[in-house]
Amino acid sequence: MKTVLSGIRPTGNLHLGNYFGALSNFVSMQNEYNCFFFIADYHSLTTHPTPQNIQGNVRSVLAQYLAAGLDPEKATLYIQSDVPEVIELYLFLNMNAYVGELERCTSFKDKIRQQPQNVNAGLLTYPTLMAADILIHKADFVPVGKDQEQHLEMARTFGNRFNRMYNHEYFPEPQAFNFGKELVKIPALNGSGKMGKSEGEDSTIFLTDTPEVILKKVKRAVTDAGPTEPNQPVSEPVANLFQLMHVVSKPETLEFFREQYSTCQIRYGDLKKQLAEDMIAFVNPIRERIQEIASNEVYLNKVAQIGKEKAQESARKTIREVREIIGFKPF
Repeated sequence: MKTVLSGIRPTGNLHLGNYFGALSNFVSMQNEYNCFFFIADYHSLTTHPTPQNIQGNVRSVLAQYLAAGLDPEKATLYIQSDVPEVIELYLFLNMNAYVGELERCTSFKDKIRQQPQNVNAGLLTYPTLMAADILIHKADFVPVGKDQEQHLEMARTFGNRFNRMYNHEYFPEPQAFNFGKELVKIPALNGSGKMGKSEGEDSTIFLTDTPEVILKKVKRAVTDAGPTEPNQPVSEPVANLFQLMHVVSKPETLEFFREQYSTCQIRYGDLKKQLAEDMIAFVNPIRERIQEIASNEVYLNKVAQIGKEKAQESARKTIREVREIIGFKPF
């Protein structure tokens, strides 16, 4: 069975874009692949979070992913810092990574522009830590966004370099995972762009939002002045609302409002009210499940422990073999 690995940064809350995007595929992948999903708390250290923030964010993200459908019995769901072998492999890879190639990494250039007062070594060697995350489980596939493609290429570079240096075909070449279909685009409520942190909290529906918050956000959604003639082309802001209705409402509800638009009878207030009701009906069960899991310390600890043991078993095997290949052997 092929191995798939994906990292989850412990920052912020999941939103509808996450749910209908990669996460829905992760849930189905559990049944077909040997899946490793880890919460990347080591990676978050480049922004210097407080101890309280690290622990709180990790537990929050763990609860949200469990509520959204990741099954610790099917996949290995673990916390990165619970597997210290990752750091040992990170050290080995750093010994063979060159400053020039790390400095040319696009994400590093972006970060030093964004935070010139915090250009730390962790930012520079971020690609080697990511490579260690991938190679520690000898992953075959890694689901990556456009912004992470270069990091995956560097993981292949570091793995192949290790193989050449030690004349041992040990690490496989991890490939980008192709979901086989276009991910559902969930638009933001501000009239353009995709739902997510970059578009602002007011334009994003989070899985932890209460009914009152959802209603308030949807009421503020951008529309237009309305159609002035039958079958008028739909503007982007209104098309976005129809797209949101497509994923949370009944087909007949969407068809009704499309017909209202094409006949110039649509009232955006009614559209928003219906959309908010349908979003609330969709999000509420997930939000309640998140709250239930987050309040169950025993269950969260059990899930973390199960994931830790499974991930460590895989990582220890890799490190033991890597040490032998390098030449670290007991006398």
